[in-house]
Amino acid sequence: MNIQENISLLPYNTFGIDKKAKYFIQATSENDVKSALLKNKKLNLPLIVLGGGSNILLTKDLDAMVLKIELKGIKVIEENEECILVEVGAGENWHKFVQHCVEKGWAGVENLSLIPGTVGASPMQNIGAYGVEIKEVFHQLTAIHRENLKEKIFDWKACRFGYRESVFKNELKDQFIITRVIFKLSKRPVFHTEYGAIKETLEEMGTKNLNIKDISNAVIKIRQSKLPDPNIIGNAGSFFKNPTLSISTYELLKRDYPTIPGFPNKEGIKVPAAWLIEQTGWKGKTFGKIGVHINQPLVLVNYGGGEGEDIKLLSQRIQESIKAKFGIELHPEVNFL
Repeated sequence: MNIQENISLLPYNTFGIDKKAKYFIQATSENDVKSALLKNKKLNLPLIVLGGGSNILLTKDLDAMVLKIELKGIKVIEENEECILVEVGAGENWHKFVQHCVEKGWAGVENLSLIPGTVGASPMQNIGAYGVEIKEVFHQLTAIHRENLKEKIFDWKACRFGYRESVFKNELKDQFIITRVIFKLSKRPVFHTEYGAIKETLEEMGTKNLNIKDISNAVIKIRQSKLPDPNIIGNAGSFFKNPTLSISTYELLKRDYPTIPGFPNKEGIKVPAAWLIEQTGWKGKTFGKIGVHINQPLVLVNYGGGEGEDIKLLSQRIQESIKAKFGIELHPEVNFL
């Protein structure tokens, strides 16, 4: 385990913000994680755990130890005629894992293709797209407690999944480091094509005998047409969560804004944040080196050399304008550091 000092985090965040970490460690094993935690106790500094860097916005240099999780490995631990349990290292690239599953014929994550980040962050944020969330394929995970260094297993119930939420973003925030995740995938796929433009895209692709690879390809095509590649334009994907309104609130808004889209869920009616942002005139706006993406207003971008603090201020201005026009509070998916 190598400890580096005053390291630029430019290569480690998809926004492409050039800020430094006082100390930087890459952990490739559970022992590395534990050693880093012991070292951090001696240094008595804040500890920041980094996966793919796709859900953070750096606003300053970090007087902290940054621990980059690099645990790898994809291993089948159990299977039968119906399903398969797959254990995955938290440092594995999420999209590469999805593609591995698609090639193997393991169904359940194909709708989550091309989501940036690592496997370890997926249950923490309960990532989701095109009608599917991690909680639907999650089995259990292993995590290391930051204080006592003991490993603990969390099953589905213990994770307390919510919309882009889990116990690790709430009650247990900053208490555990996820090292391994086990997913329960199916050998008999159930296709989810009802959300977004998947059906239309499949038709455009001339799909006849539908399989999970077709769905993955359709999702990739849709995402590439809407979302900027972070290797070209700095971004963290969806910056805000889609708000859920009560049915009564939604109906009142629909009187004034007849075209407002809404999708029923268990809590009420989910409204696309992208629609709200576009209606308040932010889509495609640029402010020096940063802005709101021209094709997807849910994505804030760094065109090169932008500052995280400026992106943070832009996000706050967007929140304020939507609150003023619609009375709706938007909440960021991205974590500010």
